[in-house]
Amino acid sequence: MKNIGLIGTKIGMSREFLPIGISIPVTVIKIEKGRVIDLIAKDKRGYDAIKVGFGKIKTSKLTKSMKGFYSKKSTEPKKYLKEYRVGNISNFKEGNEIGLEIFKDVRFVDVTSKSIGKGFAGVMKRYNFSGLRASHGVSVSHRSGGSTGQRQDPGKVFKGKKMPGHMGDKIRTTLNLEVIKSDLNNDLIYLKGSIPGSKNTLVFLRNSVKKINKKTILEKNKIFEKEDEKQKKVSVTKETTSTKVEQKKEEIAKKIEKKDIKSE
Repeated sequence: MKNIGLIGTKIGMSREFLPIGISIPVTVIKIEKGRVIDLIAKDKRGYDAIKVGFGKIKTSKLTKSMKGFYSKKSTEPKKYLKEYRVGNISNFKEGNEIGLEIFKDVRFVDVTSKSIGKGFAGVMKRYNFSGLRASHGVSVSHRSGGSTGQRQDPGKVFKGKKMPGHMGDKIRTTLNLEVIKSDLNNDLIYLKGSIPGSKNTLVFLRNSVKKINKKTILEKNKIFEKEDEKQKKVSVTKETTSTKVEQKKEEIAKKIEKKDIKSE
């Protein structure tokens, strides 16, 4: 189940509080349940895989080949069809639903979505160039990128040169986003940090491919443990001070009572 992914829509951003009291920025994604449409056996292609469909689409928008495919499977057509390799195909059946439960024990995921389009942008906005000088002979071209070509040799601009152009509106993948929590009842998943795209952007999720650096995680856990210990010490000191204050109040009350008795 670890290689299977899901599709969702970005709802927006919020924040969650850890037991320590630290607030974490999170992105909320609404997951759409998928349906197993086809099973691919190892005998046919050399590996076991399943085809999962997501979303709804009209039959009039399908190609002839896809119409024939869905008519053979006797299922309603899906807008997106994704293939996922699995370890054992016997665990799945055609028509089974796949939802957020596959990420039950997953700590980190990779997210693919389309970034927000910024239009035509210059090199200062697009690539963080410093630009030319504000004075001392520079006029009009303060925000330009400077020289792009070279001399007679090679006498050309190399491919990949950072120049002004269309910025954003591209498919980008963010790796190793931490899963803060998941709401199975409402099909919501909360990921730490931000992801590309605006609200209602289509999002593809999968289990993280690259290994996470264990040292950084251990260091973070140590920081959280230290802060937790500090909070415990603070709470203990508060309790001790409150008990001392109460004891002093009781002592003062007893002294006042003794004085009243003597005066009588």
